[in-house]
Amino acid sequence: MDLIVIGLNYRTAPLELREKLSLTKKQQQEILERIKLSPKVEGAIVLSTCNRTELYLEVENSADNKIAFEIFNLISNLSVETLKNYIYIYNEIEAITHLYRVASGIDSLVIGEVQILGQVKRAFYRSRDLGLIDSYLYKIFTDAFRVAKQVRTETKISYGATSISYVAVELTKKIFGSLSGETVLILGAGKMSELALKSLVDNGVTGVMVANRTYSRGEELANKFCAKVVRWNQLDEWVNKVDIIIASTAAPHYVLHYNLVKQVMDTKRGPLFLIDIALPRDIDPRVAKIPGVHLYDIDDLEEVVEDNLAKRKEELKKVEAIIKNEIASLEEWINQQQAIPLIKDLRRRADTIKEEELSRALHKLESSDERLVVEELANRLTNKLLHLPTIKIKELAQNENSKEKLSIIQKLFE
Repeated sequence: MDLIVIGLNYRTAPLELREKLSLTKKQQQEILERIKLSPKVEGAIVLSTCNRTELYLEVENSADNKIAFEIFNLISNLSVETLKNYIYIYNEIEAITHLYRVASGIDSLVIGEVQILGQVKRAFYRSRDLGLIDSYLYKIFTDAFRVAKQVRTETKISYGATSISYVAVELTKKIFGSLSGETVLILGAGKMSELALKSLVDNGVTGVMVANRTYSRGEELANKFCAKVVRWNQLDEWVNKVDIIIASTAAPHYVLHYNLVKQVMDTKRGPLFLIDIALPRDIDPRVAKIPGVHLYDIDDLEEVVEDNLAKRKEELKKVEAIIKNEIASLEEWINQQQAIPLIKDLRRRADTIKEEELSRALHKLESSDERLVVEELANRLTNKLLHLPTIKIKELAQNENSKEKLSIIQKLFE
């Protein structure tokens, strides 16, 4: 079986398109259940994050990209023709190398981010629970987890804060110079929101508020960092009182609408900075047209990301070396696996000949000289075991590249 990866990410597709193909947990589950019905796919994993949507497919022939496109069509109603300029496809070793890079955090928008490994693991476990992981996919993905762990142990690629949330706060610092005295409202109480809140507190921000649809979860996050919790139904009142809003909810639709922001800005003194790090987006992009509003989304974090990359270039080389060595070992393992069926067939053929000749010899022992029977057994076994290889060697000697092929046989039998 072979591995195919088909997908798109922040490098190949704009935010508007990634948003359309962003999948909820329920959608990922439904897609996997539909893939399970396909006779063309032995195993599958769906990975959907704020910066990528990818399918990892185990198929009989990784060169058959048609299967990959058919399965990818399950994700959206967009045609292959519409998506072809944004999609990448990797086959077998290239696909595995890509997986290693993703799990290690070096294919992320923020180089060295650690959240992606947890996301890949959750995607793996989801497929495992559905029976879509066999021994081959298990080997590939558990190796990827081990490589990611080695990368974090042996390099400093993940030292310091490495997350979209951290970059969002760094962008805020670039805008304001200092965050001291600024008031910040965080929308959402998930992992991204928690990382943003931690980064703000680390930068000395004291005026932080958390708003979440589930009040108890918002309260739990706010209490962790001595922040204030805001009830979701009072959101419109607080938008007028803050300088910065960082949005990172898991809502499938906008939570901060144009009309609300427009109404606030009609009476608000001073600008309002909005940073949307959610996918799908939390903030209606039309608010950027409102005077005094400055809206930034994930794709606007590029300048800070470039600074981050410059600091990690040396560590990146070390990570690439680790991955290269692991891929070399994996290729050796894959080549060995290809030889196993041949070895089994060879031993099966030898065992068949042995049993036939042994049965014949044992029958003769009852009435013949034992020495002659054993000698005949040895001769017949030798002749039968060498008969087919002898014919094939003669055939090879008449073909192109015969010298090279015969040399391989010489090495095989020393």
